[in-house]
Parts: sequence; structure tokens; C-alpha cells
Amino acid sequence: MEVRLCLDCKGELRGRSDKKFCDDQCRSNYNNRQLSESTSYMRQVNSILKRNRRIMEELNPDGKIKISRKKLLIKGFNFEYFTNIYQTQSGKKYYFCYESGYLPLEHDEVLLVRKEDNTKQKMIQNNAER
Repeated sequence: MEVRLCLDCKGELRGRSDKKFCDDQCRSNYNNRQLSESTSYMRQVNSILKRNRRIMEELNPDGKIKISRKKLLIKGFNFEYFTNIYQTQSGKKYYFCYESGYLPLEHDEVLLVRKEDNTKQKMIQNNAER
């Protein structure tokens, strides 16, 4: 008879022929390890995006401000990561991390902006019309 081993701890399995794990703990360990390996990169990227957003929110409390690129870099901002690009009709490109974004300007400056929430704006307009 063939000896079957637990996929997590490699201990000998006893019982049902289709059993893969010794117990619930081994099953959880195995599945958590599989998930962590496959989502590690996504967690790293999301962490960078959240930090970029937090930095812009901190430096831009009023929704629009001109600031030096160096100041963003000192705070830990990473210009290589963003969620989307908005291009104006004149060709200017705004780079966004969720609702906070920036427009690169001359002389190593950037314009920090915040998108208006269209859903919120529509609700306000609808309530004003009533």
C-alpha cells in the first residue's frame, strides 16, 4: 500500500483515500502560503499606490497646489506607479493614484490635483433641483 503524505507538513496521512492534509491547521498553512506567493507582487504595488495617494493628500489639502518634485521624492513618492492617465485636449497628461493626481510642469515642479467625485456632484445638483 502506498504511503500518502500531507501537502503541508509531509506527515503520513491516515483515513480517507482522498485526504490531502493532516488537519485544518495544515490545510490553512498550505492555502495561505499559496495565496501569499501569488499575491505578493500585487500587495507591493498596492502599497506603493496607497503611499503615493497618501503623500498627495497630505501635501494637497485644498485640491490644487504647485509643489517641487524633490519634495515629493523626499516624502517617498514613486513616480513610476499610478492608476491611470488623463490626457487633456491640449495634450497635457495628468497621472493619477486613485482620485489624487499630478501634472508634471517645467523646472522640476508638479501640479497636484484632486478629481471631483462626479457621483457626489450629481447628487448635490439633483437635491438643488428639487
